[in-house]
Amino acid sequence: MSDPRLTPDPEQVVLNEAAVVQVTVADLNRQPNGPRDRQLIFGEGVTVLNRADGWCYVQAAKDGYCGHVAAANLGATFEPTHAVSAPSTHIYTNANFKSPDKMSLSFGSLIAVDRITARFAQTAAGYIPTEHIRPVETLATDPAAVAAAFLGTPYLWGGNSRWGIDCSGLVQAALLACGIPCPGDSDQQQAIGLHATGAYQRNDLLFWKGHVAMVVDDTTLIHANAGSMSTRYEGIAETISRIIQSGDGPVSAHRRL
Repeated sequence: MSDPRLTPDPEQVVLNEAAVVQVTVADLNRQPNGPRDRQLIFGEGVTVLNRADGWCYVQAAKDGYCGHVAAANLGATFEPTHAVSAPSTHIYTNANFKSPDKMSLSFGSLIAVDRITARFAQTAAGYIPTEHIRPVETLATDPAAVAAAFLGTPYLWGGNSRWGIDCSGLVQAALLACGIPCPGDSDQQQAIGLHATGAYQRNDLLFWKGHVAMVVDDTTLIHANAGSMSTRYEGIAETISRIIQSGDGPVSAHRRL
């Protein structure tokens, strides 16, 4: 049976329109006004497959995830030149940090820069501090270091931004920033890399029932977790013991990039 998360409903496919997210963060819902499955952030592309009653049925460009987004959260496409590399940033009205801020952007948000100076990058939406962005072709090389940018971010089921993220959202943000394809949910992410055994290595992925974490070193991991309702470092042995005690069992998979 096909996975509805990744396979568009043929009964709903009547359009093939490109669009991008034009708000800070947009929920990707299972149904219109339904529960959130994932989120999309500013500049991320989608294919609009249907429009009805203020909602769009879409498939996300970054991972093929299907769902419903409020039509007001989508806008015209543009060719991104840069991505936000800071945990978060602001778009200012003018090239001055004292000018009014117009919007906040999360790590990984995509933008098109028209002009760049030592202090600010000019975009159609406003001005962004130059030190908070990177060219889209400049990729990170260490997923665990990218994940660390989210330390302290509140846990949010289905979250994909600095304002709230879950375990699979954290892993996806870290891997995509390094140019490594990554699906949206933890069960899908178990296909990443190769089966690993023995000592833990940096950037290994550890899976439990409904959960994923990234190894920082042979004794430490980083994960967004509902236990602390945050993104945090935690001892591997401590995490394994705590999850077993909670009833979710031992590590179910150990994957190496």
